[in-house]
Amino acid sequence: MKLGVLKETCEGERRVSLVPELISAYAKLGIEVFFEPGAGEDANFGDEAYLGKGAKSTPKNRLLHDSDILLCVRALGANPKSYRDDLEKMHPGQLLVGFLDPLDAPSAIQEAAKKGVTAFAIELLPRITRAQSMDALSSMATITGYKAAVIAAEALPKIFPMLMTAAGTLLPARVFVIGAGVAGLMAIATAKRLGAKVRAYDVRPSVKEQIQSLGASFVELGLEQKKAEDESGYARAMDESFYQKQRELLGEVLSESDVVISTALVPGKLAPVLITEAMVQAMPKGSVIVDVAAERGGNCELTKPGSVAVKHGVTILGPTNLPSSVPQHASMMFARNMFNFLKPIFTEGRLEIDLEDQVLREALVAKDGNVVHPRVIDLLRGG
Repeated sequence: MKLGVLKETCEGERRVSLVPELISAYAKLGIEVFFEPGAGEDANFGDEAYLGKGAKSTPKNRLLHDSDILLCVRALGANPKSYRDDLEKMHPGQLLVGFLDPLDAPSAIQEAAKKGVTAFAIELLPRITRAQSMDALSSMATITGYKAAVIAAEALPKIFPMLMTAAGTLLPARVFVIGAGVAGLMAIATAKRLGAKVRAYDVRPSVKEQIQSLGASFVELGLEQKKAEDESGYARAMDESFYQKQRELLGEVLSESDVVISTALVPGKLAPVLITEAMVQAMPKGSVIVDVAAERGGNCELTKPGSVAVKHGVTILGPTNLPSSVPQHASMMFARNMFNFLKPIFTEGRLEIDLEDQVLREALVAKDGNVVHPRVIDLLRGG
């Protein structure tokens, strides 16, 4: 069984889907590892490191044609730049695993299905206990939350911790985190370690204790709803009247904050707009907003995805791929998630996909020439 590791082609993408230390683990499963030259270079894993662990360097065209399994960070809908060229060189029965963006680009999944590719979109894994070690979405959100707090500290014209000095006392920065998923919780933890005074809000009441356990204060707006969380643990989209009321209540909190880190996302949807221009205008001069949801439109209506905007004296950062800015650790985490996902599929070197397994069933988007995931099918039908 041959596994191919592709060099990422998305603009600005520096991660790699397999790191050298896992090559021997794949070998124990009866899997040979082949890699595209330079695949791990941007994440500080040189070709010699892969070769030293027994992997073989292979040109991309041959890798796409010969591999039984193709491992990537971003492919198909997540990589519109080259996915059609890649599909042309792939063959029926080939297994593709990675972030495939099926809910935003279902037509790319359909093209892969027509090619006969078996595709697993790792972002669709259910959030159940058994899948935690495979959950790359959560791993990458951990990196995102950490980096969001770090870049906020760098952009703020104050320091985060309180200091009592001979020159006087410096009060701690006031940080407000919107959304307490994995990224939000990591942003809270990092801001606290840096010495900030942290508050946080989430529409899901179940996260209150998690926020408080990290030493932050939970902001209660009276809007928290159990129905804001779906059965898989992801945030659920709410109606516009809800968001309007939420914006009204959040405005006061923002006006008292030096830093706002906004992480509110709903899978397969544009990010809800939670921060209006009027709310930004009411913030203290020199304040910073880090809009982690920028890649999906942003939680702030002034966000410019992939760039920095300064409006009304407030700096608004719109980073679009924070995990890629920490490529070495992000790659190590992602690669381990992928190995943990693939390991149960192999029995004595043979590929066996058990569709009774909830983890495999919910991540599988294409098989035997068909799109098989209900949500993707619904999107293709215009739902």
